[in-house]
Amino acid sequence: MATASAGKEKVVGVIGGMGPEATVDLMQRIIDLTPAADDVDHIHVLVDNNPKIPSRITALIEGGGEDPAPCLIGMAQGLVEQGADFLVIPCNTAHHYYPQIAASVDVPVFNLIELTAGHAKAMNPNLTKVGLLASSALQIIHLYEPWCAKYGAEVLYPESQKQQQVMALIRAVKAKRQTPEQLQNYQQAAEDLEAQGAECLVLACTELSVIGDQLKTSLPVYDASELLAHAIVHEALGLDAED
Repeated sequence: MATASAGKEKVVGVIGGMGPEATVDLMQRIIDLTPAADDVDHIHVLVDNNPKIPSRITALIEGGGEDPAPCLIGMAQGLVEQGADFLVIPCNTAHHYYPQIAASVDVPVFNLIELTAGHAKAMNPNLTKVGLLASSALQIIHLYEPWCAKYGAEVLYPESQKQQQVMALIRAVKAKRQTPEQLQNYQQAAEDLEAQGAECLVLACTELSVIGDQLKTSLPVYDASELLAHAIVHEALGLDAED
């Protein structure tokens, strides 16, 4: 059971809008995880839910378009000016720009990739293979590889056709148009990762977190959005969790 430490509660700033529903999903998770008996017990959350951030997919997969970094930096600085004590980015792909964002402000910025990889290792001390369900951009920029390598684990992706189907599902979730066939393809992508030897699955895309309950597997599943929500609640309230 978690207990609260004495001291002022912290205000979290959310660099959101990637996509909007994923940001709202994170906010709901924060509410659900907060031990509250009344409104006043909930966490002060400052949210810049900005869907006008230049496309990370265009910049990183298609190799063109406007650089998202200046917009993300501006959002981070604006949240700090409004009183945020720490910042979070509920988008895995946007962590490609994490070093620039973190360097632009004087408050901590949580690293979702480090948080998720560390949790997977903590839950599986002998972990050697992590199956990643994510945007194809993550495979291109090798976002999870350095952190998983730090813990002695290899990152696996679905084979090419199945990865394309995962990407199609992510786009469909953004548009709220996912179909049963796409969800079945998603299931098959997870099965492909298990067949490759994955010892756990990581939902490393916030759109996949939105439909996280649709995935059926015998493997442990670590949802980056859920882990981020837990970290936010603990940091904001100063909670100490039992081992």
